[in-house]
Amino acid sequence: MSGLEGILIWIDNNSRFMKMRIGGEEIQGADERWLQVINPATGEEIDRVPNGTLYEVDDAVKAAEAAFSSWASRSARERGIILFRCAARVREHHSDLARTLTMEQGKPLKDAVDEVRGFANVLEYYAALSSSLTGDYLPLGPSGDAVILREPLGVCGAIIPWNMPALLMGWKVAPALVAGNTMVFKPASQTPLTSLTLVRMMEEAGLPPGTLNVVTGKGDVVGEALVRHPDIQKISFTGDVETGMRVQELAAGSFKSVTLELGGSDPMIVWKDADIEKAVAGAVRGRYYNAGQTCTAVKRLYVHQSIGEEFVHRLKAKVERLTVGNGLSPDVDMGPLSGASQRDRIQKFVETMQNHGQGIVLTGGVPLSGPAYDGGFFYAPTVVTDVHPESPLLSKEVFGPVLPVMCIPDLDTAICHANNTRFGLGASVWTRDLSVAKEVFSRVRSGVVWVNRHLTLPPEIPFGGLKVSGTGRENGMDGLLSYTRTRSLFLGW
Repeated sequence: MSGLEGILIWIDNNSRFMKMRIGGEEIQGADERWLQVINPATGEEIDRVPNGTLYEVDDAVKAAEAAFSSWASRSARERGIILFRCAARVREHHSDLARTLTMEQGKPLKDAVDEVRGFANVLEYYAALSSSLTGDYLPLGPSGDAVILREPLGVCGAIIPWNMPALLMGWKVAPALVAGNTMVFKPASQTPLTSLTLVRMMEEAGLPPGTLNVVTGKGDVVGEALVRHPDIQKISFTGDVETGMRVQELAAGSFKSVTLELGGSDPMIVWKDADIEKAVAGAVRGRYYNAGQTCTAVKRLYVHQSIGEEFVHRLKAKVERLTVGNGLSPDVDMGPLSGASQRDRIQKFVETMQNHGQGIVLTGGVPLSGPAYDGGFFYAPTVVTDVHPESPLLSKEVFGPVLPVMCIPDLDTAICHANNTRFGLGASVWTRDLSVAKEVFSRVRSGVVWVNRHLTLPPEIPFGGLKVSGTGRENGMDGLLSYTRTRSLFLGW
């Protein structure tokens, strides 16, 4: 067990755990009212959490409302100091947190450690930024003076997916709290344990009761109730496009502010002057990190034809050296997919491509079986070449370890292919030529463009997408200001 057996829904942060209720009547945990948390490497249940209802959401919002005035009245610097303490507590227990994260999500333990530390890093960044959260005084001459006040929104809601449960929680919770808001937070039903543990540690570090509340449950119940709730002032959602559209539609009914990060199909362009070894390493890390289950993963690879043969040869060799297995095992490079449905979806992509003659599987292309993989949802790291431009591998968001590779004759062709998608989250170009880098940045329609790297997202840099990849920005000062509004006081003399 994870050590969280018996924890119900975290409301008020005051060691009180809500009992599950049906229609307002308390019950004692009927099976259908609990969600299993499954280890994707073994298929085994490691814990259960409540399958929450709209009643728990309403209780959580009320708790957040009750805590808002006290929390908002503190100085931003004081709120920042509390977040520093929270980050220190998380760093102190990062090993245990990482183990919980690996068990419920599947990623290798070393990557889980990095993610937990990333959560602490985000808290520290916004804690340090707290002193910058000020208003303005504007002398307007004979007509008077103005004071521009920046204040928190109120109770905010956040909904995250299962692929990065610690880091994405930090992206939403830290700026909201520093700005003076309180929050109701819904983790993914597959990965609630890390979030619950983080909230408990934040309470132990001094976060006041009711400031941050967690309700576990399914998206179409708890998530929808959170988005619909009339007393929630802002929703920050990370997930798939279709659900994001639903969130935006529901939020419009109560004029909520909305931030949406909705995935991508990131292209990676390797120009003819690139450092091939570094570019190959970047492609492997960018595609197979977290078993390819990352919004900003490299999902399409375009290589200049003059270096294509050598690049693909080195790529295949490096991919075949990846060790796949249980993330708790030492020296594992890639863990399992999140579940059977995710594995089957990836297999369907590959089979459809093969049945239509739209590409050649160079390596991988099959689920992994055998004693080392029993019960788990493993898929072989896959490289596909000779990909047809109309293949779903290039037009859809493939959330798994399959990398399609195309050779391109010139930069115009690469940029045309890069933009041939409804997504616009991230892109990268690998080159020694600054003019090439600048041209890709100016012409490729994505929220972020990396040069000679991919995936890196420090909290200082605003992050978000174009087109259907979302609206609004997280991280940086933009992320902090999105949890505030301004009011103007005009003084006439």
